[in-house]
Amino acid sequence: MAEEERDRKWTALRLRGLRKRWIVNTILPVLVLLVLLVTLVSAGVSTYYYSSMENGLVKQVEAMSNAFNDYFMNSYAEYNQMATQAVDTYEDKNQIELQFIGSTGRIQMSTSGLTAGSSPGTSDITNAIANQKIEPFQGRDPETGEKILAVSAPLLFNGRVAGVMRLVTSLKLVDRQIVLVVFIILAVGVICMALVLISSLLFINNVVEPVAVVTEAAKRISAGSYGFQIENKYTDELGELVDNINDMSLKIGQNEKMKSEFISSVSHELRTPLTAINGWGETILEDTTDDPAQMRRGIRIILNEARRLSTMVEELLEFSKMEDGRFTLHMEQVDLQAEFEDAIFTYRELFRQEGIELTYESGDEDLPPIPGDSERLKQVFCNVLDNAAKHGGAGKRIDASISREGEFEVVRVRDYGPGIPEAELPFIKQKFYKGSSKARGSGIGLAVCDEIVGLHNGIFTIGNADGGGAVVTICLPVKE
Repeated sequence: MAEEERDRKWTALRLRGLRKRWIVNTILPVLVLLVLLVTLVSAGVSTYYYSSMENGLVKQVEAMSNAFNDYFMNSYAEYNQMATQAVDTYEDKNQIELQFIGSTGRIQMSTSGLTAGSSPGTSDITNAIANQKIEPFQGRDPETGEKILAVSAPLLFNGRVAGVMRLVTSLKLVDRQIVLVVFIILAVGVICMALVLISSLLFINNVVEPVAVVTEAAKRISAGSYGFQIENKYTDELGELVDNINDMSLKIGQNEKMKSEFISSVSHELRTPLTAINGWGETILEDTTDDPAQMRRGIRIILNEARRLSTMVEELLEFSKMEDGRFTLHMEQVDLQAEFEDAIFTYRELFRQEGIELTYESGDEDLPPIPGDSERLKQVFCNVLDNAAKHGGAGKRIDASISREGEFEVVRVRDYGPGIPEAELPFIKQKFYKGSSKARGSGIGLAVCDEIVGLHNGIFTIGNADGGGAVVTICLPVKE
């Protein structure tokens, strides 16, 4: 329990660190990109608003100054008269202040009337007088400190600057508009950032963390924690992946357990006949009485144990071939009934010596040859009969039959023993599986039989018979 708690804490710490790294690696670049984007857009918006206003004032003052220069600069009297009239009739006086400034830089007339007589002293005025061209100005009014945009155009009389026409507007409303636009851009950026953060968290919770959990579990399984199970809290493809990994871990654990049991069982199975062979060999050698009965008994035991050892070695070799993909068949036309009857003849006397009656029943019709490997099929028959005696010999009777059923020739072997527990039936043909049986054996004989029948495109089934005992059914197709 302490180790599991430590593993959970370690996994939680790793997931927390993973979440932080993922957020930093994902959010930081996006944040930098958004800040840069907002800055550039804000600067672009400000430049656009200011340049648009400046271009508008420049065009307006250019048109008005050109009209003055062309039509009203014939005398100072006409200039003063027309300037006064322009100030009185200027239509945009609520947004833009129109000023007429003398060559000395003082305001002569203004639509506001408040600035007359003052001297703004901004660069646009001095540059317009000095350079005789339209000059803009953006900055603070020296007198009021208000942020303004002004454009000054020179008014010429006989090639000399007689005065300056100046349009001035406050940037307060424009700055408010720019601030509003920048605020909207910032709000959009914050919303985008929030969406990125939320999507990152959802991605972490739904993908990254589950993958990390699965990766950690896979490491534990590869390190030897076979049978380890992951808590499945997912319903999508990740949930299916977790189920598959849990199933894989469970099967690996079962296989490892079966292999361990197999090694233990084989060690025990080998030790028992070897002990009997060695013991009876020494007994016969050291027997000074030369008792024929005891010698024959010892030799019989040695032969039986040697035969059992040979069977086990053959099963191990067949299993090795199955694992390496070297399990092949030598197909030919086989008289299945003859091969089965040979196996019956071989085991009938052996069973009789053990007190087991072996009955055989064949169909009324002659069975046609079928395509198959005679040696492999006889191996299946011998293994099935041997299992029937080993696990069901307590019933003292075994029934065997062969018949034609449709497109199959069917072999059945039934014993009258205790049968197979229902819970063990699905696993009875698995490699190394012995279940609750205490009988000797390696646990791979039935797996080999199932493989051989399967390679013949046949069906190999094991079940419990009505009235007790187990029944093995082998169905082999008459034609391929």
